[in-house]
Amino acid sequence: MRKIIQIVHTSIDGFVAGPNGELDWFENAGEHLQFVNELVESSDTTLFGRTTFEMFNSYWPLAKDDVNSSATEVKFATWYDGAKKIVLSRSLESVTTENTTVINHAVPETLQEIKSGEGKDIVLFGSPAVGQLLTDLNLIDEYWIFINPVFFRSGIPLFSASGKKTRLQLIDTKVISNGEVALHYSL
Repeated sequence: MRKIIQIVHTSIDGFVAGPNGELDWFENAGEHLQFVNELVESSDTTLFGRTTFEMFNSYWPLAKDDVNSSATEVKFATWYDGAKKIVLSRSLESVTTENTTVINHAVPETLQEIKSGEGKDIVLFGSPAVGQLLTDLNLIDEYWIFINPVFFRSGIPLFSASGKKTRLQLIDTKVISNGEVALHYSL
């Protein structure tokens, strides 16, 4: 069975974005992106909420051919271009992007069917509302949580307050030179 693995940034105080969704304190390049390139090698599908999908899709398809992109960015952009994309959204009916499926109903059943199908693992990037929903539905199998050396003091939390207690098992850690600590957990 395929796994859903959430890759997400968080501040030390547990927020994935500032109060208005700002992400300006999180670094997504250099050594961090090199490591993410390693993580996505075991996956062929991405999973997003609408906002994160629109952010990724406005940048990564163009980065592959941008002469100013680093080799690390080109590698990720190439992977992203070939990956299947699943967007969970109540407001987005369809997209014209190749390899993209929008799911706006029967989310647990549809994702369970996708997990049971053929293919490599599925990576959920950011998408806090989707991550909270899938955590509450017990559909996420592993987490890579990148803790960044910053306090937001308020914002969008990584986990919802309504969920039940869940014990995770630490599998691995990675310290990145910019001060991030990546924690790999499974259920």
